Amino acid sequence: MSKIVDTTRRSVVKGTAVAGAAAAVGPWVVSPKALSSSGEVNCTIWTDYIPANVIEDFTASTGIKVNYKELGSNEELINQMKATKGAGVDLCSPTNNRSGQWVDLELLQPFDYSRIANLNNINPAMLKVGDTEWNFGGKGSHWLPFVWGTEAIGWRTDLYTPPGGVPSYGNVWDPENEGKTMIRPHSGMLGAGLYMETIGELEPGDVWKAYSSEEAMRPIWQKITDFCIARKSQIKLFWNDTDSQKNGLLNDGVVVGQTWDGPVLAMKSQGEPVTYQAPKEGAMAWVDSLAMSAAAENVDQAYALMDYVFNPEVAGKSIDVHGYNSAVLGADGHTGPAYKKNFAEAYPGDALAKLNPWPAEAQWYADVRTEYRNKFVNA
Repeated sequence: MSKIVDTTRRSVVKGTAVAGAAAAVGPWVVSPKALSSSGEVNCTIWTDYIPANVIEDFTASTGIKVNYKELGSNEELINQMKATKGAGVDLCSPTNNRSGQWVDLELLQPFDYSRIANLNNINPAMLKVGDTEWNFGGKGSHWLPFVWGTEAIGWRTDLYTPPGGVPSYGNVWDPENEGKTMIRPHSGMLGAGLYMETIGELEPGDVWKAYSSEEAMRPIWQKITDFCIARKSQIKLFWNDTDSQKNGLLNDGVVVGQTWDGPVLAMKSQGEPVTYQAPKEGAMAWVDSLAMSAAAENVDQAYALMDYVFNPEVAGKSIDVHGYNSAVLGADGHTGPAYKKNFAEAYPGDALAKLNPWPAEAQWYADVRTEYRNKFVNA
């Protein structure tokens, strides 16, 4: 495994431990300028990251209207921002590993930390990602950690049990589950690669080695693509967003899939017969953000909203809706009992120590991955 992956893993695990053990306190302060102007703020952010009840409370407190567009994928966000040069967006939510795809676009603006009274509530290990990987042109962070989660294995508890009781990315490709699994194509292929390392079809560490250069990547991803094409009949559906994952498990005949944690755990909290757990190969971890468009027109209102959602009580209320984890220290102390139970069951034993944080992706990597992804999907 490369040095960058090991370093990132330590940072995420350290940050997770800190977030679970300590809560920084800080007042929620909305600038008088934002309050006096009221107005609105335009957000393109992942589904339920700022839930409807939180938006209602924020608007009632400030008079600021939140226009919320749900985000389906990082590719969708980048394409939208490039097409409009960021116009019509104040806050968006790129994922931590995409900095290499944003650095030259000049579509985001650096944050003024002095305007965020609740900054000290943010997990410092995650905050450092913005200060380093998203400090474009030395102008300061263009990225603030907001919500973190993982991609691992979700399944129907009434229809399926992983062999041996411990899930694996290989469950998706088990012939016994033919026609009853789901993945997101590009990340499902990466999961297949991690599984292939355990069965001798790839060398240990190949999946992460592929990030080092296009020359290293192509033979590795060709093997992954061949593996997936030969087993394409396993896949019932390809998902792309929260709703398609939920529908897959509840309505579309899927019994097991490689999924995000949030959608499955949110359904589990609602009493649905589903669960989610880190596989033996290690869950894949990511951190989503709040980032400000360079073309933002409602800057004061955007800072007011950010300060509001970085309050631990508000962040805890949000967790109970979206099912992910917060970058806000102490947020877990303001959640219901279901969250704590779900977290413990999703990451048992040494699962947190085995997290596989996605490394930073250069544009060449994203382009080559899309090439192989398309070969698989169109096969």
